[in-house]
Amino acid sequence: MQFQQRRLDNGLTIIAETMDHLRSMALGFFVRTGARDETTEISGVSHFLEHMVFKGTGKRSALEVNLEFDQMGAKYNAFTSEENTVFYAAVLPEYQQRVLELWTDLMRPALRDDDFNTEKGVILEEIAMYKDMPQFDVMDRCRRLHFGEHSCGNSVLGTIESIKNLQSQQMLSYFRQRYSPDNMVLAAAGKVDWQQLVEQADQLCGGWSSFQPKRGLSHYPGVGKKQCVTEKKVLRRHICLMSAAPSAQDPLRYAAGILANIIGDETGSRLYWSLVDTALADSAELECDSMDGTGVYCSYISCDPVNTEKVIEIVRQTLAQIRLKGVSEEELAASKNKIASALTLSGELPMGRLVPLGFGWIYREEYRPLAEELKAVQAVTTEDIRHLLEEYPLENVTILCLGPGEKI
Repeated sequence: MQFQQRRLDNGLTIIAETMDHLRSMALGFFVRTGARDETTEISGVSHFLEHMVFKGTGKRSALEVNLEFDQMGAKYNAFTSEENTVFYAAVLPEYQQRVLELWTDLMRPALRDDDFNTEKGVILEEIAMYKDMPQFDVMDRCRRLHFGEHSCGNSVLGTIESIKNLQSQQMLSYFRQRYSPDNMVLAAAGKVDWQQLVEQADQLCGGWSSFQPKRGLSHYPGVGKKQCVTEKKVLRRHICLMSAAPSAQDPLRYAAGILANIIGDETGSRLYWSLVDTALADSAELECDSMDGTGVYCSYISCDPVNTEKVIEIVRQTLAQIRLKGVSEEELAASKNKIASALTLSGELPMGRLVPLGFGWIYREEYRPLAEELKAVQAVTTEDIRHLLEEYPLENVTILCLGPGEKI
């Protein structure tokens, strides 16, 4: 296994983790743009633009794009988050040149008005679909409440109003600002021909102009508010809790991931034993989302409305208890093993290495092989957890409930 890195004159960074013993490879473009880079007027444009990339270019129609991926037998997709838009494909090594040529063409989409107007209907349907999913809706609402005016509270999908009013020229302007080569990383993992990758990328992408896009970074502790949203058609009470967590640049992110696992892993965690195993809730999870310059713990719970007060009180007691007494060595060891197993199993596939490889460079401009990631996880101590709880107290929490009933 070997790490390679090159930066083109226009700022595009190319990185690869080459593993010659494998029989496949994965490749993708990581674009440092997402909901937090949008204004209210163009809310949802990053995700909309992700869809438009697959609608074709000056050289290919949407049908030709899909046919070409299929002809290579590629496993391909894309996703948009609050901070990044990622396009990826896993293929056999003999298709490295072809899939890179296709992706580089797609990174300069046609953005035709007819396609824009058609896809707008698809996006509006997607917003409506997720509105009918209480788990998504409660977390989206809670994020907006928790972050207040901070841009990390922006919705990835946008709103019905913002998407309806969005014009193709606004998207084009956003694309020209954000899809700059110095705001992108081309990453590859697996059986990669590095020299060929660099030469082809330089030939295909070297002429792209740079715009030096910016992103304001600041940590945000959250507003600590409580809100209840009444939805009579929803039968269960859906609860989301958020509090401040370490950023993607903070060394405490490893301890935060372990703490979140101890408190809210879907099996064998403190919330699982106190809420799910006792039948007070049918779901109780907590995750840590470390982002650019800030971070958030996010907990989701679903329960019978009559159990709401009891459930929230148990969550509060759980958080207070862990702040008072910390975690045990047994809990720490079990959580490390869970995380290490998940990282190792994922890391055995090129696609499983591509995402951490790309995000490592996007967030920190660093490369950490799987062995170093595992070492960092195993190095976390109970003292690190104690320090984490002092820096990021879990009790300063934002709570949003959605479902029947008018108060928490």
